[in-house]
Amino acid sequence: MSINNSLCFSLSLSLSLSLSLSLSLSLSVSICFSTSLPLLMLLRAVQAENVTVLEGGTAQISCRLQNYDGSIVVIQNPRRQTLFFNGTRALKDDRFQMVLFTPRLVRITLTNVSVSDEGGYFCQLYTDDTHHQVATLSVSVPPDTPTVEVKQEAVEGGEVELTCLSPRSKPPATLRWIRDRREIPGVVSQQENGKTVSVSSTIRLHVERKDNGAVVSCEASHPALGGQKRVHHYRLDVYFAPTVRIIPPPGILREGDSLSLTCSITGNPLPRDVQWTRINDTLPERAEISGPTLQVSRLSQSHNGTYLCQAQNNYGRAADHYTLLVYDPGAVIETHSAVPYAVIGGILALLVFTVICVLIVTIWCSVRQKGSYLTHEASGLDEHGEVQEAFLNGNDASQGKKEYLL
Repeated sequence: MSINNSLCFSLSLSLSLSLSLSLSLSLSVSICFSTSLPLLMLLRAVQAENVTVLEGGTAQISCRLQNYDGSIVVIQNPRRQTLFFNGTRALKDDRFQMVLFTPRLVRITLTNVSVSDEGGYFCQLYTDDTHHQVATLSVSVPPDTPTVEVKQEAVEGGEVELTCLSPRSKPPATLRWIRDRREIPGVVSQQENGKTVSVSSTIRLHVERKDNGAVVSCEASHPALGGQKRVHHYRLDVYFAPTVRIIPPPGILREGDSLSLTCSITGNPLPRDVQWTRINDTLPERAEISGPTLQVSRLSQSHNGTYLCQAQNNYGRAADHYTLLVYDPGAVIETHSAVPYAVIGGILALLVFTVICVLIVTIWCSVRQKGSYLTHEASGLDEHGEVQEAFLNGNDASQGKKEYLL
């Protein structure tokens, strides 16, 4: 793009002649010519480009020159300290390097950029008039993986408060809580920390023992991450009282057999100590305890009794019991012989029930058949009205017929 400029010069001449007559002559001449110049050169002799870079990256700061004639070029930082003077380093900072110096383009690089390097960098061209442009350097700070803080312990039946924290980002990061692919709304707060911002999001959850081990995720998103997210997966730690269950041995225990009882315990925290006792008696001499397991070898009837397993943590106590009954061979035979009688009694009860059902069905069918007979009988009397009338008058049908013939 160009514009036309007209340059005009005026020339005035004055001539005086003094002879016999006095003569004065004045001549004025105007000379004009037009030029065509680039508009951009007339407006700016220096151009600078704004730059955005990630913290820790490398920034390129460029200054474009128009019709450079060898004049002095100076590049200054935001604090107006001279970095380069006509391509020569002026500030002792090795992070700045002059990578290009031509009549059209001057370019420097800044490595390991930090937010303190942000600001306007001056490109100045010293001619008859001083020309300068400012290249603005912006530094973007993506968030690190957020952290999760727990204000108090999560106890069964209570609430837990979780805070997701992104301590440093620019512009501020966006935080979201996710559980089972659904977002949990949180209370968001921000705090400026120099040129960066600290962002936090807090949620409160009601917890039960089934929530122990459940995963809650905090996601941090930021324009500098290019659609990716920094995620912290937090596993809920819910405290609850223990539960105890004794796993009994299979079958019938006889004299001389071995007893092995295992105490299955749950709880958070898991109880470390398991107590085995026998109600109203002491444990057998041959009893051996290994963690949650109680073993007694060569059983006898003296070992009979109720064995108790107990466990506790800071949130409660639980217990379960098992009653041991050691049989002698005679008791086992008697027990087995009683089984057929029980089977026979069940069969007899089934037969009695079947007979009762058959009687009920028979009586119901008889009543239904009798009602049907009475209905048909009444219908027959209606169809033979004359016979019914004769029957009521005490005359038989034959006499009525005779009277009709006479």
